[in-house]
Amino acid sequence: MKPTVIVICGPTASGKTALSIELAKRINGEIVSADSMQIYKEMDIGSAKVTKEEMQGIRHYLIDCVSPDKRYSVANYKKDAKQAIEEILKKGKIPIVVGGTGLYIDSLIYEIEYSNIVIDESYRKELKEIKENEGLEVLYKKALKIDPKAMEKISPNDYKRIARVLEIYHATGKTKTMQEQESKLKEIPYNYKVFAIDYDREKLYTRINKRVDIMIEKGLIKEVQNLLERYDEFPTSMQGLGYKEVKQYLDGQLKKDEMIEKIKQESRRYAKRQFTWFRKNKQTIWLNGEEEVSKNIDRILEEI
Repeated sequence: MKPTVIVICGPTASGKTALSIELAKRINGEIVSADSMQIYKEMDIGSAKVTKEEMQGIRHYLIDCVSPDKRYSVANYKKDAKQAIEEILKKGKIPIVVGGTGLYIDSLIYEIEYSNIVIDESYRKELKEIKENEGLEVLYKKALKIDPKAMEKISPNDYKRIARVLEIYHATGKTKTMQEQESKLKEIPYNYKVFAIDYDREKLYTRINKRVDIMIEKGLIKEVQNLLERYDEFPTSMQGLGYKEVKQYLDGQLKKDEMIEKIKQESRRYAKRQFTWFRKNKQTIWLNGEEEVSKNIDRILEEI
């Protein structure tokens, strides 16, 4: 019998944190984060990082553990997450993987091997120059031609993931889709039970807008200023939603109200992409985010 690992995913601001903590308390579980921003130290407000108080004594893994000036890949995440899952299982507890980063979750539930390719810095520089001089659309169309399947899930505005598709092909001669298909032949070591939180779209968008206002009130601008003063470079972290828009404001590219509206708009778009991503996973069991937490926990327990 393979050990059971529970996965709780869903769009931003849908209540994943509260549900997972209450579930962990009920079933003697510990939580492995699957959030590509909460992994970074000192990036608390913009990532809506779970606080010590919110944790209520439940151990969380892969939160607040990578410096913002370090590169952290999906391959890194998969290795670290599997180590955390094994540690939890050895304690006789139940691992609960929680987050909204679809790539992180898929790397686990489908045992996808995202190889840690050697970065060709000259090619990376070439891509940045194309983006700056000719526009991101040129790179998007290039990636679309190379790997249309992978690009179905990537926004035309997501430079980081567009560049990743191009870098993989440049380094290996294989598309990202080919690599994923080859890695899926491996046996999956755990019995993953995947749950996603559904939410009325308009109500979710209201929650997202409110969350952004709270982030600004809590000091998101100051958080970004501190990061920019402390670190010379941000390989991936400053590309995160909320952070890049505040940097644009600090660089004088946006007015404050434009920045806030842009964060809200991009957060709503991100939520929409998350819904699309998680709906393609056929094994996913959907929960009603507007339902009481206790009822959703009962639903999860019925399935495991």
